Amino acid sequence: MSHATLTATIWHEPEGYVSICPELGVASCGATTDEALTMLKEAVELFLENAAQLGIWEDIRDAIEAPQRFTAPLEVALP
Repeated sequence: MSHATLTATIWHEPEGYVSICPELGVASCGATTDEALTMLKEAVELFLENAAQLGIWEDIRDAIEAPQRFTAPLEVALP
């Protein structure tokens, strides 16, 4: 079994913590940061399993196999 390292972003909301994998657009949540990360990992693995079964693996391969990833804060104007 091969492995990939993707990005997880987690933030706090009043109901708990939200987690997202920006490469795939997969999100989850949990009561703690650890739970949010665990739930995101499960959601991403299920997404990848389904992508392989549905034949859309090639559509997401570049996002998964990218050798470099960069994250940065993005300041935007609010309405």
